[in-house]
Amino acid sequence: MSIEREHWVTSGDLILYAKAEGNPDHTPLVLVHGYPDNHTVWDKVTEQLKQDYLVIRYDVRGAGRSDKPSATSAYRMKWLARDLKAVVDAVIPGQPFHLIAHDWGAIQSWETVTTGALNGRIRSYTAISGPCLDHVGYWIRDQITAFRSGGTGKVLRQLASSWYVLMFQLPLLPESLWRAGLDRRWPDYLRKHEEVTEAQFSPLQKADGQYGVNLYRANFLSKLLRPEPRKAACPVQVIVPTRDAYVGRQLTEHLAQWTGKLTLQELDATHWAPVTEPEAVARSVREFVSAHHRY
Repeated sequence: MSIEREHWVTSGDLILYAKAEGNPDHTPLVLVHGYPDNHTVWDKVTEQLKQDYLVIRYDVRGAGRSDKPSATSAYRMKWLARDLKAVVDAVIPGQPFHLIAHDWGAIQSWETVTTGALNGRIRSYTAISGPCLDHVGYWIRDQITAFRSGGTGKVLRQLASSWYVLMFQLPLLPESLWRAGLDRRWPDYLRKHEEVTEAQFSPLQKADGQYGVNLYRANFLSKLLRPEPRKAACPVQVIVPTRDAYVGRQLTEHLAQWTGKLTLQELDATHWAPVTEPEAVARSVREFVSAHHRY
């Protein structure tokens, strides 16, 4: 029996949009999108997986059809983690599941994977192009003065790749760019630079871009400057797109100390691998989920 159901989930004073597809008797997978996307970034991967799993996606706060709080503080990690818990409690109450996330979805999901709210229910975690900010903070501290071993150069190269993070800290400018028409040009950017050949304009893109910058403002500097030790409570797989222009492979260095046994999968793809290489992403997810089905 295959289903396709929409859910409106209450998380605190917000309403989040979620969607479940597949067989409700099969293993649940929860997919979390990044910035400036919404749940539709997982369309192709969902098509690959929904025959064998119950695939659950949701629009994170500030994106898609979910509520969009205006306060920067509303986008802090603790609220994002609460949203994930609210979704799984509403859609698959009490059930274990496997978590798969991309970009900012992966960054925020590390918060849940390394804290106790859903311990025991998350059977495995697959992250694509989204490191834990606390881990990055420790990595920068460790590498920034390692001149002879090349650590300083690695940090500087990553900072250069992440130039937009600093821009997003500026008041008004990022929002003004989206309001000025960046939403109309975004598909062209994806087609020319990210190999997303089927990119199309979405009427949701402007709001997704405007509100999502608060994810960066609410979390990046505080996490990088004051990182906390965070160890994963479940098996972790990191899929590394080898042509990612924003998140370098160097950010997986020393990650095993935070994850125990770590599975690294390199993929010949750009940053938007869930869109450009959905079959390969789905295959890696299947293999990892199968290996840790009874974890």
